[in-house]
Amino acid sequence: MNLGFACIKTLSTLQNHSVPAASRTTVSADENRDFMAVFPDIVRDLKEITDKYNPAEISSWFERSLKYNIPHGKLNRGLLTVLTYKNLVPAKELTPENVKLAQILGWCVEILHAFFLVNDDVMDNSSTRRGQTCWHKMPDVGLIALNDALMMENALYALLKKYFRTADCYVDLMELFHEITYITACGQCLDLLNANNDVLSFSMEKYNATVANKTAYYTFYLPFALAMHLAGIKDQEAFRQSKTILLEMGHFFQVQDDFLDCFGNPEITGKIGTDIQDNKCSWLAVVCMQRASDEQKQIMRDCYGRNDAEKAEIVKELYKSLGLPNTYAIYEEESYNMIKTHIQQTSRGVPHCIFLQILNKIYQRDS
Repeated sequence: MNLGFACIKTLSTLQNHSVPAASRTTVSADENRDFMAVFPDIVRDLKEITDKYNPAEISSWFERSLKYNIPHGKLNRGLLTVLTYKNLVPAKELTPENVKLAQILGWCVEILHAFFLVNDDVMDNSSTRRGQTCWHKMPDVGLIALNDALMMENALYALLKKYFRTADCYVDLMELFHEITYITACGQCLDLLNANNDVLSFSMEKYNATVANKTAYYTFYLPFALAMHLAGIKDQEAFRQSKTILLEMGHFFQVQDDFLDCFGNPEITGKIGTDIQDNKCSWLAVVCMQRASDEQKQIMRDCYGRNDAEKAEIVKELYKSLGLPNTYAIYEEESYNMIKTHIQQTSRGVPHCIFLQILNKIYQRDS
């Protein structure tokens, strides 16, 4: 990857209101292939670690779980870890050994992501994920999936110990994974508690708190901060400024997810949206309740959070009648421009082009 060219190319898109898909792509086929090439090593390492403590039957099952749940997504979080590291360190430090360490960290993030997704799918009783049947819906899996998720979470710490135990950043990496896991679990708790509430109680304040904790920290800040630690960055102000930008991107990303859950194409998103049926405090539901008349609020009370396809369609039609698809398009454009401005105002440690690459990648996404 020509890093200098990537920065110039990204900056050149700032004059456009619509960023072409080709310009938004920050991961080359070679980088994706190189990252995927490390996954068999990850599986082998975890099988060896598991074999030390357990019968072969368990490591074979765990291998199947890892291969089914981890490598089939977009791998954005893992690739973000690698690309951020490559952009932060001098070219002379991009040795094969150092790049491999960044890739291993990226796979640790993807393992954590899979841990969250398997648990989330069980809690939401989802049926599909990434274009395939959810792990817990497989005939011979069921609630064993919860234990598999627990094994995944703890496996990433075994990898950290194997590859980073003697590194100066080892404690920082460990603490960051623990902190972000707890923050995300708190966000999941908020999400589930909100799902038990009447739709009339939904508010943007509740929504923002859930999004910050459930999505933004582990999707954007975690990969970025891991790369900063691996690159040897110690400036706490650089971490603070980066976190501010990345949490804004996380909020932007989750609003997109909420819209795609309702109006996205399942063949592209890889999952069938269930936010309406699950009574989720989504961005669409909150904005709808802000705009709805008393009659429309009653429609929401009657139809939202019901496991009924016809009632879900009534809610979608209500969203359309309130102009929410257009509101979303305006929100996306305004948020994109606001985050760009905030990026340009940062002053410490991290080149603006790295943030802009991430922002352009998620802008106007359809999956």
